Amino acid sequence: MTLRLLTTSCALALIAGSAAADYTLHIIHTNDLHSRIEPISAFDSTCNAEANAAGECFGGVARVITQINALRDELAGQNVIVVDAGDQYQGSLMYTTYKGDVEAEFMNVIGYDVMAVGNHEFDDGDEGLRKLTDLVSFPVISGNIDVSGSNILAGQVENHIVLEVGGQRIGIISALAGDTVETSSPSDAVIFTPEVASLSTDVAALQGEGVTKIIALTHVGLSKDMEIAAAVDGIDAIVGGHSHTLMSNTEDGALAYPTMVGTVPVVQAYAYSKYVGHLTLVFDDAGNVISATGDTILLDASVAEDEAAVARIAELAGPIEEMKTRIVAETAAAIDGDRTVCRAMECPMGSLIADAMLDRVRDQGVQIAIQNGGGIRASIDAGEVTMGEVLGVLPFQNTLSTFEVTGETLLAALENGVSQIEDGAGRFPQVAGMSFAIDSAAPAGQRISEVMVGDAPLDPAMVYGVVSNNYVRNGGDGYSMFEDAANAYDFGPDLADVLAEYMAAQGVFTPYTDGRITVN
Repeated sequence: MTLRLLTTSCALALIAGSAAADYTLHIIHTNDLHSRIEPISAFDSTCNAEANAAGECFGGVARVITQINALRDELAGQNVIVVDAGDQYQGSLMYTTYKGDVEAEFMNVIGYDVMAVGNHEFDDGDEGLRKLTDLVSFPVISGNIDVSGSNILAGQVENHIVLEVGGQRIGIISALAGDTVETSSPSDAVIFTPEVASLSTDVAALQGEGVTKIIALTHVGLSKDMEIAAAVDGIDAIVGGHSHTLMSNTEDGALAYPTMVGTVPVVQAYAYSKYVGHLTLVFDDAGNVISATGDTILLDASVAEDEAAVARIAELAGPIEEMKTRIVAETAAAIDGDRTVCRAMECPMGSLIADAMLDRVRDQGVQIAIQNGGGIRASIDAGEVTMGEVLGVLPFQNTLSTFEVTGETLLAALENGVSQIEDGAGRFPQVAGMSFAIDSAAPAGQRISEVMVGDAPLDPAMVYGVVSNNYVRNGGDGYSMFEDAANAYDFGPDLADVLAEYMAAQGVFTPYTDGRITVN
C-alpha cells in the first residue's frame, strides 16, 4: 500500500508540470502473450468456445487487435507507437503445432513498431528466433546479446533503434534477462552482457546522436527494471515484461500504473493477452518527462473480437481441434497452477505433476520427482479436463528424464531451486517422494533443511533415483548439478501425456497439497 501511494503521488507530481510540455507520446504495449492466440479462461489457459460465447473469457489475439486498433483510432493524428516486450512464443498448441508462424502472422496484423527479444523466443534455439526475425515486418531488438558469432542470427537482432514519430526521434533500447542461458536454449554463440552496463552504453550512443527521448523496452522482470531505472541515467521510461506483473490503477492488489522509480515510470501489462497497456508521456523541450499517466486495459468480453482474426484462428485451429477437445480426465475442483504459488511454495498443480512423474517410473527404482515451477504454465478449472488444458499447463514438450545422483547433489539442487524465491524464479522445485523446509529469509545456498526421502532423512552419501524433465536434467533453470548425472535417460514419454494418463487413472481427481514443502 505504501508503494502504491508513493508511486501514485510521484506520478501526480509529474503531471503538475505538464503545462509547459511540447510533445506527447502514446506508448501502446503488450508483453508475455505466450502464444495465447485464442481467448483464455480466468486460469490463463485456452478457453473453450462455449465459455467464450457466454462472455466468460479474456484476451486472445482477436481482442488484442480490436483494442489496439481502437486506441489508434482514438489517438488519430497524435504520436503513437505500439511495442511488445517479448515472449510471444510458447504456451499453447498454436505454438506447439506451428512453431512461431502464427505468432509472427498476427504480430504483423497488429502492426508493432518494435519488439524486444524474450527468453522463450530461444526455446527452439537460435533457429526459432531467426524464424521470427525473418517473418515479422518490424525490428526485433536486444542490446545485451551479441549474436554476431551466430551464423544463424548474425545481423538479425539490433541493439537499439530510433523511431521518427511526429517529427521527433524516439530511441528504443532493450535488454534480455541474463539467465536466459538457463531458462531457454540460445546457442553458445549468443553472448550476454550485464543488463545495466549494456543499457548505459546504448543510452550514451543515442545521446551522442542527439536523441533525447529514450524508452527501454525490456524483458528482464520487474525487480531488474526497478534496478535499471535507478542505475541508468537518460532512460525516460521502461516498458517491461518477463515477470508477468499486473499494474493497474483499478484492480485490487496490483502495482500502480505507472510505478515510479525516481522520475522514471515503469510499466508492464501482466501476460497471456489479458491486458493491453497504454502509457502517455509528455516531454518538455529538453526531452525530460514531465508527465507519465495511463493504465492497463482489461480485454474481457466487452472487447469484441476482430472478425477476420477469428476466422483465421478457426482455420488454424482446425487440425488441432480434435486433440484439444478430447476429454482426458475430470477434477472435482480447480487445480491451482498459478505462477505466484508454484514458484514460491507447494502448489496443487506441482504436487500433482510430481506425483504423476514418480508414479510413472516408480517400478524402475526411482524414489524422487522434481518439477521446476516455471514449467507449470496454467491452472485447470473444475469439471472435465481436455487434452488442450493439460497442454496449456505443460506446453514445452518436455520428456520424462530419469537419472541417479547422491544426496549431496540433491541438496545442492534444492538450494538452487529456492535460491531466487524472492524473484519468483521458475527454478522453484515442486517434488514428490520427499519433503523439505525452506527458510526464505536465510542467504541463498543456506535455505534448505529437514530434507526427508520417504520416511528417512536425506543421506548425502547415498545414491538416489530421480525423475524430472529433460530440460531440468540437462541443466535448465540452474540445475547444472544434474548435467553429469549417472545413468541418465532423457527420452521418456511427453510430460503432458504422463499427466493426462495419471489423472485419467484417478477417476474424479481431487486437488491437494500435503505439506511436503514447508516455507518458514
